[in-house]
Amino acid sequence: MSLYRTELRRLGKRRFARWMTLAGLLVLGAVLVGIFLTNHKIGPAERAEAQRQAEQQYQEQARWAEQERTACEQAKASGQAQDGRFPPDCEMIGPPPPESVDPQWFLPSTFDFRASFGSTLTTFTAILALVGFVVGASFVGAEWSSGGMMNLLLWRPQRLRVLLTKLSALLTGVLAVTLPAAVLWTAGFWLVGTLRGSTAKTTSGVWQSFALTGLRGLTLIVVAATVGFALASLGRHTAMALGGAIGVVVVGQFGLGIVLAMAGARFVEAWLLPTYVLAWMDKKVTLENFRSCTVSYTGECKPETLELTWQHSSVLFAVGLVLALGAALVAMRRRDIA
Repeated sequence: MSLYRTELRRLGKRRFARWMTLAGLLVLGAVLVGIFLTNHKIGPAERAEAQRQAEQQYQEQARWAEQERTACEQAKASGQAQDGRFPPDCEMIGPPPPESVDPQWFLPSTFDFRASFGSTLTTFTAILALVGFVVGASFVGAEWSSGGMMNLLLWRPQRLRVLLTKLSALLTGVLAVTLPAAVLWTAGFWLVGTLRGSTAKTTSGVWQSFALTGLRGLTLIVVAATVGFALASLGRHTAMALGGAIGVVVVGQFGLGIVLAMAGARFVEAWLLPTYVLAWMDKKVTLENFRSCTVSYTGECKPETLELTWQHSSVLFAVGLVLALGAALVAMRRRDIA
């Protein structure tokens, strides 16, 4: 019997993996439905209503300005103390120009597929990366804690082959879930754009950009599943991976961020993992240090900036992946299995 097919069957039969995957897909579905319900197609009726509301607000501001000017003139005529409420000349109080109230402010939210779909891929990646990490950790962690790994190695004593075959089965399952989900995600948001927004100007270049962003997201999901698998194998328990993740989030992110902020460090976000995730998905993140500035030739003081790109993120993720998986393989080869 093929070890790879056996591991695929074992992965598919794990109730935790099925329920965790279902929960992740339901969250994605809820996000999609929420965006569909909170956006609207903008037509002539919506634009007319926005224009009416803009004119109404302008009239309210004009009436308020007229009332204030009348109050200013009455206060000056009676000689009452103004306490800085009114300007020296009451004629300075007047309504704003009509163009200051933009009808665009009153338009309902609408989904522009070309402008907004890229950001939804980050949400898609974050949710499935979390699912992949937890499922990957539980897939091998449960084998260690239940004794199933020891029994398997009696049948197939090649330690590294067994571990890597398990990892291959896990990644196959991750891809089998992620790729169809990505297709449905794209189709769903195209439908949202068609019915509740706009799909205009979605050229082949835009689709290529979305495809590259999706590919980076898929890579991140695979890395997350592999790291979760490696940490659980290294600690021989699912709790090792989950505890390590909680430690990184609580201590390594919130705690480190607070300490660096209190110490007045420059570019605190450069030490936090979510910044590199965003840089990976968006290709670039620009951080600003408002405590320091660069004076331009016009005399304008601009905040100091630091640019992080997807190349920086790729180095970080590659190092983390190699360290976690390498440590798991070394431990599997050298440590006692009993």
